[in-house]
Amino acid sequence: MLLAADGLVPDWPAPPGVRAVFTTRSGGVSVAPFDSFNLGDHVRDEPLAVAGNRERLAAFTAPARPVFLQQVHGTRVVQLSRHTANGTMADGCVVRGPGVVATIMVADCLPVLLAHASGTAVAAAHAGWRGAVSGVIEETVRALRETAGEGEIVAWLGPCIGPQAFEVGADVCGAFVEEDHATAAHFWPTGDDKFLADLPALARRRLKAVGVTDVHGNDGSAQWCTVTQKSRFFSHRRDAARLGSTGRMAACVWIG
Repeated sequence: MLLAADGLVPDWPAPPGVRAVFTTRSGGVSVAPFDSFNLGDHVRDEPLAVAGNRERLAAFTAPARPVFLQQVHGTRVVQLSRHTANGTMADGCVVRGPGVVATIMVADCLPVLLAHASGTAVAAAHAGWRGAVSGVIEETVRALRETAGEGEIVAWLGPCIGPQAFEVGADVCGAFVEEDHATAAHFWPTGDDKFLADLPALARRRLKAVGVTDVHGNDGSAQWCTVTQKSRFFSHRRDAARLGSTGRMAACVWIG
């Protein structure tokens, strides 16, 4: 299947039966500037093309069904079931057992996939800077533990805007540092009250604070950067102003 060749399969020690994939921009049917595997239905892409791309993803994860959330950069976490509708408003989701795919769409924000050591439940979080500083990672970990019980959790961080491209204002830097002064080490001043921020490092710190230390994937190096890897990843910051919009990729985790 095309998606298997073009998608990024996480390299992490997830329990047996846990499956995951991160889609890239290749392997779909959308035309520019959404070429070609856009999964977002809110970015002005042709609806039939989006539906076709979502069908391709569903065929890859079958018999488990991806649930596409309405993400609002908040901290709400929902438990998904076979009956959960697409468009449910949340930025984190938990799945217990087979049949449903925890799905997070991104185009610069950081996707965080989580798997409980028992193999009975998985979760996913949409961690842009707003969600991260507000606690979406912590809320998703908490929900996973409530669902599956105590036990070790393994995490995988997907591609996102990298520290070489993520310039933020002093307000963003201040929001993190006010909560945890040590996070200042993950911001580098560029002048005019601007800073480069390391979003994956900030996420790792927050995961560690809630006892999740087995973290894999995005280490902040250039290969993970959605902005600079133009042929592989969609990027809102790179393309939205120039092209009017951009597509969305999906980070998915499920029990097969």
